[in-house]
Amino acid sequence: MIPRTLFSPDHEAFRDSFRRFCEKEIAPHHDAWEEQGYVDRAVWNKAGENGFLCMTMPEEYGGSGADKLYSVIQFEELNARGLTGIGYSLHSEIVAPYILHYGTPGQKARYLPKLASGEMIGAIAMSEPAAGSDLQGIKSTAIKQADGSYLLNGSKTFITNGWHADLVIVVAKTNPEAGGKGTSLLLVERGMEGFDKGKRLKKLGLKAQDTSELFFNNVHVPADGLLGGPAMENKGFICLMEQLPWERLQIAIGAIAAAQAAIDQTVAYVKERKVFGQPVASFQNTRYTLAELQTEVQVAQVFVDKCTELVCQDKLDTATASMAKYWCSDLQCKVMDECVQLHGGYGYMWEYPITRAYADARVQRIYGGTNEIMKEVITRAMGLGGK
Repeated sequence: MIPRTLFSPDHEAFRDSFRRFCEKEIAPHHDAWEEQGYVDRAVWNKAGENGFLCMTMPEEYGGSGADKLYSVIQFEELNARGLTGIGYSLHSEIVAPYILHYGTPGQKARYLPKLASGEMIGAIAMSEPAAGSDLQGIKSTAIKQADGSYLLNGSKTFITNGWHADLVIVVAKTNPEAGGKGTSLLLVERGMEGFDKGKRLKKLGLKAQDTSELFFNNVHVPADGLLGGPAMENKGFICLMEQLPWERLQIAIGAIAAAQAAIDQTVAYVKERKVFGQPVASFQNTRYTLAELQTEVQVAQVFVDKCTELVCQDKLDTATASMAKYWCSDLQCKVMDECVQLHGGYGYMWEYPITRAYADARVQRIYGGTNEIMKEVITRAMGLGGK
C-alpha cells in the first residue's frame, strides 16, 4: 500500500481525538438515531464544545483557523465508521464557507460564531421538486420590495440538516427573467413567518440524517438577509460554481473512506466465515475480487489525495473535482455491491455494517450533481461542447 503523506503528526493526533469523540458521543447512539430519523441535537452542541465544528473558520469567528485537512479527517472518520447521520461536513464546510467568503462583516459576525458553537445548525437549500442538478432551473423567487426586503416564495426538497436547521442559505431567483444570472443567495432563519419545514423524508439509506422539505410562503427576508449585501444580488450562481469543487471533493473523500472500510470489514468476515468446511477467503474468486477492489480503491485514494493537495492550494478546478466525485462514488457503489455478495445472506441483514454501507452509498452518485452531470462538466472542459 502506498503510504499517505498528506497528514502531519498534528493531523494524526487530531484524528485520534476525533475518533474517540465518535466512539463516545456518536457510535453508541447511531442505531437509535436511524430508528427516529434524525440525530439528537445534543451531539451538535457537544461537537461545538469540543471545537469540532467550523474548524477552518478564523478564530475571530469561533473557528480554529485550521487547514482543510482537519476537515478531511472528519469526513474520513465518519464515513469509515458508517456514522452517516452526522451532518457536520455540510454545516462546517459548505454553509459556513459561503458566509465566510461572500458574507458582509455583519453577517459573518452574526452567524459564524453560532455555527461554530453548535448554537445554530446550518443547511443550504438548492434542490427543488422539479429541479435537482439543474441549478439554473430553480423556480423559487425572492422579489425585491420597496423597503429593500425580499419576498421569498417556493419550495425545496432533499435538504440535509433541513429539519434541525436554524439557518438556511436559500437559492432563489431575484431576477427570474435572467435565468442563472438572476440567482441570489438568501439567509433565512428558523421562525421567520411563512418559513415551514415539511416531513422528514424516509430514504433508502442515510436513515439517521434529517433530510426534509422546506416551504417558503411570502417569507419577508430583510435587506440584510441577502448574502453578501446589495453587491451580490443576482450573483448567486457564480458563488455556487466557485464552491462546487470543494463540495464535490468532499463526496469523493467520503466515498473512498467508506469503500476502504467495506473492504477491511469483508476481509475480516471471509477469514472467519466457512463454506463447505473452509473459510470463504480460501476460494480464489474471493481473493481475486478483493484484490481487484483494493487496487481500484488504492488508485482512487492517490487521486483523491492529489485533489486534496490542490484544494488546499486553491488550485482544484471544477472538471477535476467532477472526475473525483463521479469516479469515486461509482467505485464506492461497486465495492459495496461486491462486498455484500461476499457476505452472502448476511450481507442483506440490516444489523451488518456492510448492509447499511450499501444503502448509504447509493445517493453518492446523485447528490452534489448527478454523475451524468459530472460527465457533462468534464466533456465541456475538454472542449466537446454540448447544448
